[in-house]
Amino acid sequence: METPFGRSHGQPKTTTIVLTLILLTLLFLTIIPVFYPSLGYPFFLLKALSPKPSPTTAYQPELQTPIKITAGEDCDIFSGKWVPNHNAPYYTNTTCWAIHEHQNCMKYGRPDTNFMKWKWKPEGCELPILNPAQFLEIVRGKSLAFIGDSVSRNQMQSLICLLSRLEYPKDVSQTKDESFKRWIYPSYNFTMAFFSTPHLVKAEERDPNGPTHTGLFNLYLDEFDERWTTQIEEFDYLIISGGHWFDRPMVFYENHHIVGGHYCLIENVTDLTKFYGLRKAFRTTFRAINSLENFKGVTILRTFAPSHFENGVWNQGGNCVRRKPFERNETTLDGDSLEFYMIQIEEFESAKRDGRKKGKRYRLMDTTQASLLRPDGHPSRYGHWPHENVTLYNDCVHWCLPGPIDTWNDFLLHILKMEGVRSHQERLYSGGERTGFK
Repeated sequence: METPFGRSHGQPKTTTIVLTLILLTLLFLTIIPVFYPSLGYPFFLLKALSPKPSPTTAYQPELQTPIKITAGEDCDIFSGKWVPNHNAPYYTNTTCWAIHEHQNCMKYGRPDTNFMKWKWKPEGCELPILNPAQFLEIVRGKSLAFIGDSVSRNQMQSLICLLSRLEYPKDVSQTKDESFKRWIYPSYNFTMAFFSTPHLVKAEERDPNGPTHTGLFNLYLDEFDERWTTQIEEFDYLIISGGHWFDRPMVFYENHHIVGGHYCLIENVTDLTKFYGLRKAFRTTFRAINSLENFKGVTILRTFAPSHFENGVWNQGGNCVRRKPFERNETTLDGDSLEFYMIQIEEFESAKRDGRKKGKRYRLMDTTQASLLRPDGHPSRYGHWPHENVTLYNDCVHWCLPGPIDTWNDFLLHILKMEGVRSHQERLYSGGERTGFK
């Protein structure tokens, strides 16, 4: 059979050419959705159909590039190293208003800038820097919630800043409480929310001072924190995280009775350790999600990000003064951070197995290794003016903005892309009817 580019003689070959062209066209239309599953139209229309940048944002052609998936299921994007990125940062403290003051390192005089100029390089593949147009196109008409502590809010603020190159969100919060924020991107009908729940489960402050002067908390380890569990059924994506607050003194309740605690120093209360509390809290959190009959979204666990205090703990002179990332052979995950990480992974895998029976979907955002290698990315003492008389310790828990935490949202975009591939495969395998993807 002669190809369409060969010579033809007579009607039979003309028919063959026409049939070949039809087959090639059908093949092309079939392949395109596989690589661009989250778009309702071919990638070459993205530039024409994407909304123009907001008046406060200069038009930047690189934002309009087509969606690409360079790392597939067989590439572990969470294992790699940091390499120089001279194009960073992609926003500054003067172009983004969403930066929390305590993470505004440039405003408060941090003298070096190299901590902003690195990107994560996975082994065997590439992880693209977050493209705002791609991200917002994928989440058009959808909703995403960050659920956790102030480090979770730190990631949300990073995402707002990264997307600000294209559009800023509108605050549509239903309360003035800064612990529960809701934003919408009008051009994309995309909703983003933050639910503050440092312990993930129901909790209350028992003593504002406590044994370590950081508060003593009652944790009801088998009870849902209804401030967020009653609000999430409508969301398409949940990002669950936590850990750092479990270092503080706690009293543990189960079935409405005290069962133990962590460094609570109360007579006749057994010290069950913070690891017991963390495990039970994550178990209850995932049980809450699996119990929601109407929740059809994707639950993403963002794993523990270690702090980097050296020469003392956080309230005894500890600080983080390094000025470049660790090489992989310079440090290891150990001690409490390793235990926190393993507990999260174990409870995640258990919840994933249980949730699969109910059609729930779980995905992992393993930020632990990438974060472990960035001792240079914290505010340290650059979270306030030097002359201010404030009771703030060196901050080696949160992350400067711009900074390494921006890479967490590169991970997030990749997860959303791969979720689009899964959704397309589900429709193919189920004849158009959505089922739980294993």
